[in-house]
Amino acid sequence: MTSPAPARYLIRGAALLGRERADLLIADGIIAGVGQGLSSPGATVIDADGLVALPGMVDLHTHLREPGREDAETVETGTRAAARGGFTAVHAMANSTPVADTAGVVEQVYSLGRRAGWVEVRPVGAVTVGLGGTQLAELGAMADSRAGVRVFSDDGVCVSDPVMMRRALEYVKAFDGVIAQHAQEPRLTEGAQMNEGAVSAVLGLTGWPAVAEESIIARDVLLAHHVQSRLHVCHVSTAGSVEIIRWAKARGIRVTAEVTPHHLLLTDELVRSYNPVYKVNPPLRTGEDVQALREALADGTIDVVGTDHAPHPSEHKDCEWAQAAMGMTGLETALSVVQHTMISTGLMDWEGFARVTSRTPAVIGGLDQQGRPLAEGEAANVILVDPEARWVVDPDKMATMGRNSPFAGTELPGAVHATFFRGHPTVLNGRLNTPHPTAAEESPWTG
Repeated sequence: MTSPAPARYLIRGAALLGRERADLLIADGIIAGVGQGLSSPGATVIDADGLVALPGMVDLHTHLREPGREDAETVETGTRAAARGGFTAVHAMANSTPVADTAGVVEQVYSLGRRAGWVEVRPVGAVTVGLGGTQLAELGAMADSRAGVRVFSDDGVCVSDPVMMRRALEYVKAFDGVIAQHAQEPRLTEGAQMNEGAVSAVLGLTGWPAVAEESIIARDVLLAHHVQSRLHVCHVSTAGSVEIIRWAKARGIRVTAEVTPHHLLLTDELVRSYNPVYKVNPPLRTGEDVQALREALADGTIDVVGTDHAPHPSEHKDCEWAQAAMGMTGLETALSVVQHTMISTGLMDWEGFARVTSRTPAVIGGLDQQGRPLAEGEAANVILVDPEARWVVDPDKMATMGRNSPFAGTELPGAVHATFFRGHPTVLNGRLNTPHPTAAEESPWTG
């Protein structure tokens, strides 16, 4: 099958990283020119006056659910949502059914992503077989597979055994992999329903103490230092965790960390409504924690924003609090929430935004064509954002199958005008366009 001739796009007058205005010429999947007054006969011209040009966003923490949980999300629907949200790459977490703990399963997810063609999909491999915590998964085989796995996580479950965690950290050193830990001491969170504190006491719900997260992070940064390996901490949620990570970085320990958009904005006060949309793992914390997380993201203690996009079927959320599943959607609201909490507050500019949503996550995940500068010769993974736009979140209009957005009915700033994935516009004028043309050439997964 012959691919169609690649189209050319001339983006006129975009503010590069929110600063100086320039034209961008996109051709043959790369940025072919950057400057003033560019021209290219036959190119499609996009008027970017008032728009900010940024490198495509990269998510280190996405739950695409497929294989096995297609009632909640598929690679197709999840990556459509990612493109609409301004992402050009996502890392698909391993807690699918079956678990992504073998080369075969991660290659299946990789192939599904290639066929969909909306964003780059890099599977995350499980650390232990079946997320069971007792036997290392096929880390080397997954790293050597077509999927080229470099991030490993049992996310949803903590690797609580210190011996198992040490072995995993040692193993991935051979191929410069990273262990992404879901920091939750299981014995301290048995039956936990929300953050342990004043609100949980009033509501009579079993509390989830901050120390359950902080104790695992403290242990794991010491293990990472001992074996001289790379540790990534998923969805940091407490001020105490921030201090531990800051301490570790000051001593040269190879630790990186992420924060979710919802932990940058929402607090446990919302649980007073008993609305299960606010039930999440780790739980929403206090206002003091939220402020500490924002400051840590601004000063680099926390390295990246990870959405922890966790779609669920409606019947798993539209029920009583105790029975509801934990998780929130996030791909289509992440940019706006980060703009609201970090840029609108003066804690960060668009350059900083690109650092925490694109450049640094691409480095952590080993994606050499993502998070690149907006410069001639670089891969054309680019987004255009309208920073002055305002929109009201309506889950029924989202591309994700999940309707469990905690921001439903909320007015947020900033909207994605266009997403270019490898030079092709997957989103134009704020609407889904078409997947990358080479997606049609991908063969179906045959197992």
